[in-house]
Amino acid sequence: MTPSLKAKIIEVCNEKIKAKGENLGLSFYAFFANKNDNPELLMEAATWWIKTHKLDHFEKAVKIRDLVHGTATK
Repeated sequence: MTPSLKAKIIEVCNEKIKAKGENLGLSFYAFFANKNDNPELLMEAATWWIKTHKLDHFEKAVKIRDLVHGTATK
């Protein structure tokens, strides 16, 4: 995953957790605008989410942030 996408995911997760709490669930679409203006980046996130980590459609923002940081516990 590119460093810029990692930074964006961490930033969005932190903002959402701060605003709505640690139980908030996100999908990988939360990191993108409502239009598909960067399909390569969207596919990178989708591949990481679905193929690499086999995550459900919605996952806790805390879990996603920790996976990106490399600090998640299984």
